[in-house]
Amino acid sequence: MSAGRGPSGAARRAIRTTLCACGAFYVCLYGLDRPVAATYALFAVVSMAALSRIPGTGDQRAAVLVRTLPVVWLLLTAGTFLAVRTWTAVAGMLVIGFAIAFVAAAGPRAAGTAPGLQLLYILPCFPPYAPDTLGQRLGGATFGLILLVLAEKFILPEPRGTTYRELAAGAAGTAARFAAELGRPPYTLPAAEVETARKTGESLRPLHVEEAERPAGPGLRDRALAHTGLGARTLLGRLVTLPPPPPGQPPHRTGQQLLETVGRSAAETGALLAGTGRATAEADALRRLREEVREAAARETQPLTEVPGRRRAALLEVADAAVAFATAAELVVRGRRAPLPPGTDSGRFWYAGRRAPRLWWHRLAAHAGPRSVHFQNAVRISLALAAARTLAGVESLPHGFWAMLAVLSLTRTTVSQTKATVRQALAGTLLGALLAAAVLALVGGHTTVYAVILPLVMLVAFTVGPVRGVGWAQGMFTLVVSFVFAQLAPVTWRLAGVRLMDVIIGSMVGVVFGLLAWPRGAQAELHRAVALLLAREAETVEATTAAVVAGRRDTDPDDRALQLALSLAESAYAQRQSEPRAPVAGAPDWQAAMITGHHVLWGSRRLLARAGPDLGPGNGERLSGRADGVAARMRGAAQRAATIPSADGSHDAGTAAVEPTAGADGAGGAGGGPVQVPEVVAPSEFFAAQTWLDSLTLDVERVLAPYSAPDQAAADSTEAAAPRPPRSA
Repeated sequence: MSAGRGPSGAARRAIRTTLCACGAFYVCLYGLDRPVAATYALFAVVSMAALSRIPGTGDQRAAVLVRTLPVVWLLLTAGTFLAVRTWTAVAGMLVIGFAIAFVAAAGPRAAGTAPGLQLLYILPCFPPYAPDTLGQRLGGATFGLILLVLAEKFILPEPRGTTYRELAAGAAGTAARFAAELGRPPYTLPAAEVETARKTGESLRPLHVEEAERPAGPGLRDRALAHTGLGARTLLGRLVTLPPPPPGQPPHRTGQQLLETVGRSAAETGALLAGTGRATAEADALRRLREEVREAAARETQPLTEVPGRRRAALLEVADAAVAFATAAELVVRGRRAPLPPGTDSGRFWYAGRRAPRLWWHRLAAHAGPRSVHFQNAVRISLALAAARTLAGVESLPHGFWAMLAVLSLTRTTVSQTKATVRQALAGTLLGALLAAAVLALVGGHTTVYAVILPLVMLVAFTVGPVRGVGWAQGMFTLVVSFVFAQLAPVTWRLAGVRLMDVIIGSMVGVVFGLLAWPRGAQAELHRAVALLLAREAETVEATTAAVVAGRRDTDPDDRALQLALSLAESAYAQRQSEPRAPVAGAPDWQAAMITGHHVLWGSRRLLARAGPDLGPGNGERLSGRADGVAARMRGAAQRAATIPSADGSHDAGTAAVEPTAGADGAGGAGGGPVQVPEVVAPSEFFAAQTWLDSLTLDVERVLAPYSAPDQAAADSTEAAAPRPPRSA
């Protein structure tokens, strides 16, 4: 069981939360006689340790908490002053609630802190309007969070799992071994090594990586690490499909030298990522050799025959993948200090040298629209919280912030998930309220009793809740808040009834807005986004091939539409992993579609930057026909991706259906793997484009592979059981 998951992880988190929350609460309340500071100290700890789900080890969470502290101060100050009127509090909830939720687009850590930050605005935005207590509020919250930072670092720390850099370094070692194997007869990889390549590539899928280690943030190193993983997977795939030299002939010396340099560069890159080396000489040598081979090909006056032409083009693809892998790894290790080597595609590594604010702005601006799941989540939760704050203010609900806390903790990204959560939560809250009412009636005003039993109840609540589900969590938390408020002011058993009423109101608000605002969550958006991505890929394939056929060079192509489609598809896919999925057939391999998008993007830029003279009518028609077949296959995959399967096995029409193209399996034979074409004589640009199209054909086959799987439902169930990121609040 991985660190931080399951009962052991929940118990460690519960111990830290209980020690910090109760310690800060008792020091402020009984030691300093500051009930306001005590309240904010306790809820600051609960919000950031229990309501938030910051991934990673204790040191990683502590670092996030330290960076978040100024934001906490800002939110407490804003909530305190906006509580002057109901309408100002509601307006603040709309704006601030949206902003906090929308920042989840920045990655798992930002998404994990969002629910806690929402609560730290909700708490002070309720009456009484008391700006004179702002100092106590800030002091109490700061004290609680400092204790939490220390606890995360020193109390029951978890061991760190395998990092993404270590996984990429292992893939580099595998690639170096493959390159050496391919340099010896029979110049192909055995079946066992092909399976090793598949497993190594799968290990680099974000779905299979610990959440804290996923390179999903907007910063330079995270972006570079994501490209490092993609580069490693691409390099392994290119090595596996490298065609052997002509039968009975030894490999060409230049090609052999290129392959050997790829192996040395991969080994060097692995050492760089593992921290055991700092050199980049082999990567630089590979860049120079790759350019020499390309320049030599451009100077050739005689065209090539098919077998040597395809092998040289495939070797250059291998070299390009190894160079991209090395470049991304250098950015990971050296950050902004890593200069892009001459000849590097600046469009591929556009983020190199950029500062964090600009990269954050680029990420958030890309999701500022209704087609982004992060935008949808932010709209849903901000409207629901604003509606709950309006009800609490207009109806003067006692402890109305509990209603908003219910909205925050129970609203999910799909209406079906929200309804199921609400049913469990209401049952748990009812039982917890009955038990709390009985204890309050029996104990009365003896606060010492509540002070003694609060740590035990809190420990049980934060241990059992994450393991047994939301019903247990809500029931036990009802006891926690009842015993906390019983120490702050005289209460009666009716406090438990107030808690139940507020949870009911908040739950109903969550259900209503879950129904009104994108009720299907990321499911429909994922189908639409991937369908659009595949359609954009098809357009790029056709446009790039037409430019190569005509000999049109373009060193700065406008591929922003493909990049945006890729970004939206990736975010929808990430959220979909946190939502319940029925094991039904009828969905493509989502990540294979996104990897195909990267391959289309990178290959298109590479070919356009080096397009030569036009290929002539014969070779031009062959290449155009091949591209038409690949593009048609992509559009067919887009049509399938746009169709949303229902739990009963039927299919609903997608929101972005793509018209089927005649001849989806026609020209070029794109539907059945690398096409067998007659012997041709052509310039190197022809074989470079043909090799790119062959690799895309294999990519599309992977996208469509689930449709031919013998047991798609079982495959979906296996994926559903894999580690998932937390829901976006």
